[in-house]
Amino acid sequence: MSNLKVLYSFPLWLTPRGGVPTAGYYQVAGLVKRGVQVTLYCGAILDPIEGLHSQRETLKFGGLKLPLGLLGTRRSAALHDRIVARNLPRIHEKDHIDIVHCWPSGALETLKVARELGIKTVLERPSAHTAYVFKVTEDECKKLGLKLGSSHYAAFNEKVLAREESEFAAADRLLCPSEFVVKTFLEKGFQKERLLRHQEGCDPAVFSPPKSGRNGKDNSSFTMLYISDCFPLKGLHFALEAWVSSRASERGKFVICGHFVPGYREILEKWLQHPSVKYIPFVDSAADIMRSSDVLVLPSLAEGSSLVTYEARACGCVLLVSDASGAVCEHMKNGLIHAPGDVKTLREQIDLLAFDSSLFTRLRNNSIAGISDLTWDKAAERLVAAYRECLNENKSPEHQGEK
Repeated sequence: MSNLKVLYSFPLWLTPRGGVPTAGYYQVAGLVKRGVQVTLYCGAILDPIEGLHSQRETLKFGGLKLPLGLLGTRRSAALHDRIVARNLPRIHEKDHIDIVHCWPSGALETLKVARELGIKTVLERPSAHTAYVFKVTEDECKKLGLKLGSSHYAAFNEKVLAREESEFAAADRLLCPSEFVVKTFLEKGFQKERLLRHQEGCDPAVFSPPKSGRNGKDNSSFTMLYISDCFPLKGLHFALEAWVSSRASERGKFVICGHFVPGYREILEKWLQHPSVKYIPFVDSAADIMRSSDVLVLPSLAEGSSLVTYEARACGCVLLVSDASGAVCEHMKNGLIHAPGDVKTLREQIDLLAFDSSLFTRLRNNSIAGISDLTWDKAAERLVAAYRECLNENKSPEHQGEK
């Protein structure tokens, strides 16, 4: 596969410093490390990647990076897409691209041109099907009496949904980081053959377990950590309700780190005021706070495969997650899993981890033993395998029954 030639298109700023751009950055770096010839088109790149065949920053003009706020994220992504689509024929004529790898909302024109040129395409799917995300977010906000701002990525947007569904149809394969994502597309009528599995990862140089103890602490204390955006789709309200009603809250602490969307914090205030709950809006080092915690909780209603679950597990946290989190773990082997919204089971699982030391130790040891499979190097290996699977097909399956 060292002769594989990939055009990698990421519509926004690319950086390893957090969020969705982290996955794109490490994917590109991992592909280069594995000998893949990568032509990178991205909005802008904040940290250089050595060994690229070529790169172009589509949101950089006259040496200046165009702020995303100037055009807005969606218009910036559309501009990027047009630039890549316009240049793809020339690039292909010169380099004979094998596969084009795109990201959502900045891919439609590129995918169309690639199909005209006979180039195979894969589309990253960093979350569940867009319609699924919109629906569960809308339903949960209604239950809570919260109105999510229209600019939020999980708020229903007819134009965004139409564009992304057009991208789904235009791509040869969709790259799905978890079985939960696959499930949401199968439910929409997609053929399983079009859904390629890969995975995310973490940087072991940054995220590693503490050297000793119960995540570096004695057994007399217990810390559960939530570190993510604070809005209904992530299920923080489930975690708080379960925690405050648990026995663990009598001797442990629940640390919450993240920014609240307007109105959500007020809904949760009765639980946030509990003496065992500590809120931190921002931390300089996610790895340090993970290493000082015992458990990471993520009771999401829908995810792709949250990076924080890889990072926390690499730091020695036992995962306490919903089966919609996309987390890489097995129930009662190296983590605990519950159904989204099942507060009763979540409360019971919190107390299990807080008071059953032998169970906690077994889950944690098993979890740490498997973290070598969670690196970005492993993710790059699976990504190349997904490319190979796509390229080995003589033709894309018919999209019958798909929307």
